[in-house]
Amino acid sequence: MERLLELLKTNGRASNADLAKILNVTEAEVASRVEALERDGTIVGYQALFDPEKTGSSAVEAVIEVKITPERGGGFDRLASRISKFEEVQSCYLMSGGYDLLIVVKGKNLQAIGRFIAERLSTIKGVVSTGTHFRLKAYKDNGVLLHREAKSQRLAVSP
Repeated sequence: MERLLELLKTNGRASNADLAKILNVTEAEVASRVEALERDGTIVGYQALFDPEKTGSSAVEAVIEVKITPERGGGFDRLASRISKFEEVQSCYLMSGGYDLLIVVKGKNLQAIGRFIAERLSTIKGVVSTGTHFRLKAYKDNGVLLHREAKSQRLAVSP
């Protein structure tokens, strides 16, 4: 991955001036490169990460393993695309191993996620089975530590 993309992944709010200093190029060069990356679809968006415990969010997240039957002429892509369009689906990945898709869903409570699975996901032709795991606590999200260790306030003991 090119260095500019690495820097933006770490801090999407970095200014062009800061990026230019780090990369040893001009601000205009950074602005031009970022614009080109956005235009060609390399950069598809920017977002902030939140600690759900600090935002007071009562939303529930689940990871769902989905086994599907690939379609003739479309493989996994058509079903994955269809599933990805649901409002509840935050992420959708094609996986190797014991299941085909890994989806991350968000709902206002456990029952909302249960209804999504029972009424919308499982009823899609080609979905063979699902396995659901609820997220209990996040420690790290997209490379960012969410809980920092508190520094000890104790004084050192000396003999």
